[in-house]
Amino acid sequence: MSQRFELSISQSPKTTKELTCMERIPYANIVGPIMYAMVCTRSDITHVVSLVSKFMLNPGKTHWQALKRILRYIKGSLSRVLVYGGAKDIKGTTTIEGFIDPDYASCLDTRKPLTSYVFTTYGIVISCKANLQNDVFTRGPEGPTRGSGGSASP
Repeated sequence: MSQRFELSISQSPKTTKELTCMERIPYANIVGPIMYAMVCTRSDITHVVSLVSKFMLNPGKTHWQALKRILRYIKGSLSRVLVYGGAKDIKGTTTIEGFIDPDYASCLDTRKPLTSYVFTTYGIVISCKANLQNDVFTRGPEGPTRGSGGSASP
């Protein structure tokens, strides 16, 4: 999934017109089967499904667009499969790549950082994990800074 999902509670519907419009959309009915597919066979969508599932009670138009993007990704990647002991690269070896993303203050609602990793072989995800950390970060002119958990004394 090439674009970053920036979803927040603030994107939930606020007006009666927005609520009425979103009531007709089967958001939860689509998230459920996608979660089942994620658990059983599609570890590559774990992170994005966890993001959209947070808004099942009150999804907004932006959340719906993100969910449709996940569906398009799944449709476009149905022919990709992982075969253990299958194809090798030019040198006759299996290539495994690992990526890590320490994303400071990525949760727009809590400002907590999300640290994630993914391991792939031939472009297919074989392992991934994302953790929301306990520290709160803010972004200033010098970059992200760690906030303290308590209040400061004068």
